[in-house]
Amino acid sequence: MESRLEGRRAIREAMRAGRAPEKLYYLASASGIHPLLSAAKSAGAVLRERDRKQLDAMSLTGSHQGVIAVFPAYAYAQPDAPHTLAAERGEPFFCVVCDGVEDERNLGAVIRCAEAAGAHGVVIPKHRSASLSPVAAKAAAGAEEHIPVVRVPGIPSYLRCLKERGVWVFGADPGGGCPLFSADFSVPCAVVVGSEGRGLSRLTAECCDFLVSIPMRGRVESLNVSAAAAVMLYQALKTRTEKGGAARCPTKTST
Repeated sequence: MESRLEGRRAIREAMRAGRAPEKLYYLASASGIHPLLSAAKSAGAVLRERDRKQLDAMSLTGSHQGVIAVFPAYAYAQPDAPHTLAAERGEPFFCVVCDGVEDERNLGAVIRCAEAAGAHGVVIPKHRSASLSPVAAKAAAGAEEHIPVVRVPGIPSYLRCLKERGVWVFGADPGGGCPLFSADFSVPCAVVVGSEGRGLSRLTAECCDFLVSIPMRGRVESLNVSAAAAVMLYQALKTRTEKGGAARCPTKTST
């Protein structure tokens, strides 16, 4: 099955990562696309000019920026890929696990933030979850080309496997007993975020070493899942940077 990307940045990042488009549909009057057309043609893509109405009808995101590319199907990474990347970088393991994120734009935003924060992978379940669709890829803005995205049969079983490998699991939960700024993310860790409506499932929450609460000073009770992921990821990055990435085990306080 083919993979479709829309927008200049998403297509450019895919090509930078070594993926060659098979076809590229474009609006000749769109600004800033000519270097992209040249690069796609050099990579062997068939270029096909379309008018705006035709591109709008083809678009799945509603924001194609005058260019839509067709690539071979996206291949999800193997489960060990994040561990391999962590070893290559000489860093303690650091990944994001999405427990049933259903909105494709949210998934794309989480992937984009995870890559920007230096995570080694993003893990999603095969069922009851958004997939890496054109909409998700557009929201990820090409980040999915630079970070392993893994699909696993079940999140609880995957987390148990991580824990057997010495990874500490931090789940985002508004009622969690571990305040965000007290969490020690300098250890090999996984940050887990739940679905938009239900949060973490019961089984997933039970697999977490810590349930982490994000401080809320306003009147709303919680953050959007992609915003919550961003807050936790950058707090993790801050901790890991300050401690030089030295892996050490925290003392469990509560879950």
